[in-house]
Amino acid sequence: MRHFGHIAPEERRRLFYREPSVFTADSPARVLAAALGATLYSPATRPRLADDVVKQAGRGVVSMVLCLEDSIDDAEVVGAEENLVRQFADLAGRSGAELPLLFVRVREPAQIPDLVRRLGPTVRLLSGFVLPKFTEERGVPFMEALGAAESASGRRLFAMPVLESPGLLYLETRRETLEGISRTVDKYRDRVLALRLGVTDFCSAYGLRRAPDMTAYDVQIVASVIADVVNMLGRADGTGFTVTGPVWEYFRVQERMFKPQLRRSPFTPEAEDLRNALIEHDLDGLLREIALDRANGLLGKTCIHPSHVPAVHALSVVTHEEYSDAQDILRPERGGGGVLRSAYTNKMNEVKPHRAWAERTLQRAEVFGVANEDIGFVELLAAGPPT
Repeated sequence: MRHFGHIAPEERRRLFYREPSVFTADSPARVLAAALGATLYSPATRPRLADDVVKQAGRGVVSMVLCLEDSIDDAEVVGAEENLVRQFADLAGRSGAELPLLFVRVREPAQIPDLVRRLGPTVRLLSGFVLPKFTEERGVPFMEALGAAESASGRRLFAMPVLESPGLLYLETRRETLEGISRTVDKYRDRVLALRLGVTDFCSAYGLRRAPDMTAYDVQIVASVIADVVNMLGRADGTGFTVTGPVWEYFRVQERMFKPQLRRSPFTPEAEDLRNALIEHDLDGLLREIALDRANGLLGKTCIHPSHVPAVHALSVVTHEEYSDAQDILRPERGGGGVLRSAYTNKMNEVKPHRAWAERTLQRAEVFGVANEDIGFVELLAAGPPT
């Protein structure tokens, strides 16, 4: 699989200075963590779940979570588990179908070995589990269950803990909770692919819900938690983890009405009209939040609607300017440090302080590619499957 692999090769060549690399579910963890992109959630109760998975993969989705937790009613869990096993069997029988990385969001640790056993040979399609309300107390049993399931199946299985517990939100318990989470994920580091933020649960604790013109960073109590999570768990010194951006809750069914406009040349007068239309269409909040995710050290995003996926991926592509700066900073002859002018002559690149940024930028470039000099967000957003 690859990002933008759903579009025609000639279109990729037009868009990219360096095309996104191909990766598989068996690629190194560092590659998969960077490549998650827009992780699309879907309730495990959907009767045509296998069709949905294949359809979304064809539209550019590279990671999906099939949810047995908050997205379904408590009374639906047993039926959802049975449906999940059936749908995996269906997917396994579709020879040649391109599938995304598949994760299952469970409720309790015991579900992990039980589901892996029930999946049987089709467990080869599973990349891991999403672990809700993760704390040290809850996390250790989850991780032990995952290890047992991995040993029993012979399949590498990753964990994606969701940080969303009240203990992480409340000031008087935040530090202790974060330290416990840090101890746990460090102990099981090889199994932790990424950490996910449950911002909806954070808001719920205070009866809050952000409006479509506000980002998570506008809700100060949420922004403070994100900052502390990145501070302790997202460091670039080799001790940190990939931390993904929070879910964006808003969508409109008619968002695809912009597809014909997006296919027009970005150099026509209609391009500015399109940008204005996107802003008026409530996508502006999503776009601002994705930009703020990146600025605050987050990579990838939880998504609940397919219309959000193209925006997340388009804004994850490394610009030609970013790539140029990162390469300059990491040249071997720059190992001793120093300051140099950007090749774009618009900024200072200071080799030692900017090194970690440059390394992360090239890692993102590996999986999302580097845009050509004249290619911007609108053109990348317009990229669609070949007709």
